[in-house]
Amino acid sequence: FFFQAEDGIRDYKVTGVQTCALPISYIISRNINYTNVCVTACKFCAFYRPKNHPEAYTLTKEQIAKKLDELVAVGGIETLLQGGLNMALGIEYYEDLFRWMKAGWPQVNLHALSPEEVFHIMNVSKLTMDETLDRLVASGMDSIPGGGAEVLVDEVRKRIAPLKCTSDEWLEVMRRAHRRGLRSSATMMFGMGETAAHRVEHLVRIRELQDEYGGFTAFICWTFVPDNTYVTPVGNTAADYLRTNAVARLVLDNVDNLQASWVTQGPGVAQASLYMGCNDFGSVMLEENVVSAAGSTWGMTIADVEHNIKQAGFVPVRRNMRYDHLEVRGTPPLQAGV
Repeated sequence: FFFQAEDGIRDYKVTGVQTCALPISYIISRNINYTNVCVTACKFCAFYRPKNHPEAYTLTKEQIAKKLDELVAVGGIETLLQGGLNMALGIEYYEDLFRWMKAGWPQVNLHALSPEEVFHIMNVSKLTMDETLDRLVASGMDSIPGGGAEVLVDEVRKRIAPLKCTSDEWLEVMRRAHRRGLRSSATMMFGMGETAAHRVEHLVRIRELQDEYGGFTAFICWTFVPDNTYVTPVGNTAADYLRTNAVARLVLDNVDNLQASWVTQGPGVAQASLYMGCNDFGSVMLEENVVSAAGSTWGMTIADVEHNIKQAGFVPVRRNMRYDHLEVRGTPPLQAGV
């Protein structure tokens, strides 16, 4: 096989690939960004708004209910619930929201709150980390997304997000979640001027924590999208992305799944990543607000996701958060790229 560039480095097409029976999984999910009010003012973020900004919001239950009804109507089984670090929202807000969501939509996995958000709730509510996690789990949190990691090297974090929790604190939230039996994903956003050594250090730290409890279901990396931000991108090309995935697959031999990032890379590069270590095409993602605020405009339907998996020479399979395969969705064409 080879990758043929068309109209620039981000537009790749997989051609000449013989089909195989290997499954590539995906999930039908919806990102619900419940608030964009945030106090960290990260230099790389185009999504957040300060308190009292005319574009600041916190979603009502009625708005969230509409989004969940739309998700279930198309066969969705998970919501990725993440938002800004809003000082007005303490632990009681999340307990009430989670119980209400699980009562009304019990079939939807609540993949909720990055370690950064958990750490913030802990501080706002003046609780210990263990108390915070226990109360969130008791109210319905099913699993934890790996957002807010960026690059787990404090030298990098202090430059791009000085008010965020430290690398050790991010990892400690995950460690205590895994100790409770919660599963989570691990992520890395790169291309903000960090070095290759910084990226490798991030991968090694994920690998070391995975050795403790095996709680990470998957690793997802993506490149920094710079529009409407205050950070100049360095090392965020498609080639950087594919190379980083390949290195991640070698380093993270104890993490079973690597997820492609079509949201930032587009479908062609995501297809190519299936030959660079990825075995999952991510989420159909009925809604995305964070990366799109920074200029990424890619979108896919269920049919689009399945078509891209087949075109790359694989068999699409629906999964859940734990990467259990739920439904095989047909077979690929006789020749990829046709």
